[in-house]
Amino acid sequence: MAEELYFIKTNPNIAKINLYNKLCREEEQIISFLHDDATVSLEIIKNKIKDSLDHLSKEELTSIFSWFISTYPTDPEEAKTQLFIHGIDVFYEIPKKENIQSFQDLLSDYENYSKQNLDFIVDAQHLNQFLVYGLFFTDIALEKKGSCTILSHYLKTDYPALYALAEDQSRTKGSEYNNLDLQHYFGELYDLTKYYKGSVIKLHIS
Repeated sequence: MAEELYFIKTNPNIAKINLYNKLCREEEQIISFLHDDATVSLEIIKNKIKDSLDHLSKEELTSIFSWFISTYPTDPEEAKTQLFIHGIDVFYEIPKKENIQSFQDLLSDYENYSKQNLDFIVDAQHLNQFLVYGLFFTDIALEKKGSCTILSHYLKTDYPALYALAEDQSRTKGSEYNNLDLQHYFGELYDLTKYYKGSVIKLHIS
């Protein structure tokens, strides 16, 4: 499985029926993706899903995710369709190790500034604030190439503190992030989450 950073919205009500029933029907298949005492782990996962899919730990969700992906090794779109049917909506992904590392590095810097932990399950509005920062930061890094986005220009007046932070941070490390792909990811993720009121799961599969 290639390294990817996935962004996920969940539907616990669908998962209570579809994912729970699939786990019950296909216990032998999922067992090999679980760690430690797999039988006990599976029962814990099933009980959590009956309550809410959002109660799964990062390791538990990763096991389920890896199981679905491995079932369709040559058809990742079908794997995502099946995940969606079972309550796991993979709405965006960042490929390539270097882009994932850059995204995570900027996230770490932002967490230090905001005193927020945006690690696994995060409120979409908190994530969106980081995405605005990331969009500002990559735009500033790319300004010399003439690649500043219109979106960033319009957001400046709404988020002056985030823009000032991005300017300050870019003075020391901006040249490392003059990456059009990274700028594109921040812009698209911002558009996909700006009106969403729930939580977003950020799942790194390596």
